[in-house]
Amino acid sequence: MAAAVKHAEYPPDLSPEEQQYLLTNIKDWSIAHGLAVRPAPSFVSQAQDPSGVLATTAPITLFPSLFPRSCFEQGLAIQNAYNELYSAIARDEEWLKGIVEELIHVDDFVERLWNVHLEVKKEGYVQDLSLGLFRSDYMVHSDQSSHSLGIKQVEFNTIASSFGGLSSRVSSMHRHLLYIDAYPSSSSSIIKADALRQSKATSSLALGLAAAHSAYGSSRTGLPLCVLFVVQDPERNVFDQRHLQYALLEESGVHAFRLPFHQTLSDTKADLDRNLLYTPPSSPSTTYEVTTIYFRAGYSPDDHPREEDWTARVHLERSRAIKCPSILTQLAGCKKVQQVLATPHSPHLRRFLPDETLASRVLETFAPIYPLDESKAGQEARNLATNPDSACKYVLKPQREGGGNNIYRKAIPNFLKGLPQTHWPAYILMEMIEPPPLRNAILRNGEVQRGGVISELGVYGVCLWRKGSGESDKGEVLQNWEAGYLLRTKGDQSEEGGVAAGFGAVDSCCLVD
Repeated sequence: MAAAVKHAEYPPDLSPEEQQYLLTNIKDWSIAHGLAVRPAPSFVSQAQDPSGVLATTAPITLFPSLFPRSCFEQGLAIQNAYNELYSAIARDEEWLKGIVEELIHVDDFVERLWNVHLEVKKEGYVQDLSLGLFRSDYMVHSDQSSHSLGIKQVEFNTIASSFGGLSSRVSSMHRHLLYIDAYPSSSSSIIKADALRQSKATSSLALGLAAAHSAYGSSRTGLPLCVLFVVQDPERNVFDQRHLQYALLEESGVHAFRLPFHQTLSDTKADLDRNLLYTPPSSPSTTYEVTTIYFRAGYSPDDHPREEDWTARVHLERSRAIKCPSILTQLAGCKKVQQVLATPHSPHLRRFLPDETLASRVLETFAPIYPLDESKAGQEARNLATNPDSACKYVLKPQREGGGNNIYRKAIPNFLKGLPQTHWPAYILMEMIEPPPLRNAILRNGEVQRGGVISELGVYGVCLWRKGSGESDKGEVLQNWEAGYLLRTKGDQSEEGGVAAGFGAVDSCCLVD
């Protein structure tokens, strides 16, 4: 990366006085502006905080990370096409069924999600609108043969695409630190106001929820309307979610409540017309009609430990409320879908993006991905994955959201040895993206860690669509926009990048040419 060579001294060294000034302002600004998380039990034990009232600065970078301007603009420019692509996949039940049926015998979670869809379909869906708050994640790939830089997609998230609230805060914080001269003058040629790109994710994602709320229409029950955030409990990343909730009320006048997923059946009911009714435990005399369900839980088997949790999923899915995401949209985010689209010479992309120019632009962002099934491509991938010499260039991914699930490089052959071959098709094999070297400093739990880092750009998208009624009616996209960005940065010795999972830090872009 030319920028990495040009800016080899970035970030600048700090004197003790400079570091103290920088850290003091970071810690104070972050808490004052909600750039925070609940502390991990390993940092503050429950015995020390029995009431759960404490907050701490979210894992963040001291400096904005260098990011190629052309790659940043490429990621933002292609997001609308990705929104269109995944909304089209979610509307094509027959195609998605073919993908899911390859997984249901080897992945219990995918099978249960699909069964939720089948159960509701048997009764008949009453809501034809769906909302996607998506995030497409990329890394900068340094092509050694052409010495060029481009972005390659890591994954596409269709459920609980997190950190939109904090991403807006961290880009504001880095800009604030620049304005108060917290960065040394030696970095003034790099960290400039026009190089720091503000993320608009909080406002844009909240507008997406407001668009669904509006599209739902007037109350059918005469009750006041609301949006429900279905959440995990406890939730350390609560402030990220709260920022969207507050923006939804303050900017659009839409009332939203947080519903712990395990309380779904006790706090919500569906009437005979399947309108979803919510009664806040704090105000049992008031009931609301729910327009939109925003899932920040439900993406993991861990969210469904009891059979009644699956009953709750059916209960929500069969209701008239607009789902973000619907079960089919959640299934569209399976890694298997990404693999089928990105496998070299795959014909599937054009099915959903018939515009050749648009499809080509999306195709440019795909890294090579292979199945581990018994197809010809799968057999080739199995040879690559089981050979220690070739496996070091790949990552093995299951059909899961959230950090901590992947198997990397030399660990792949031994992992597969311990896994029955009948379960191998539940995984995809993806060629590792090779980012250029970067350095930064990360503040986590009050400690500063310096060294080489890897950054991952997430671009948010909002898409609201109506599903079609049959072969002649494929549905239509009603709203579609790019909704800001997130930069996550991790130490280059860590393979995983999840902030909530304890690996990455929230960051912002300092654009370089």
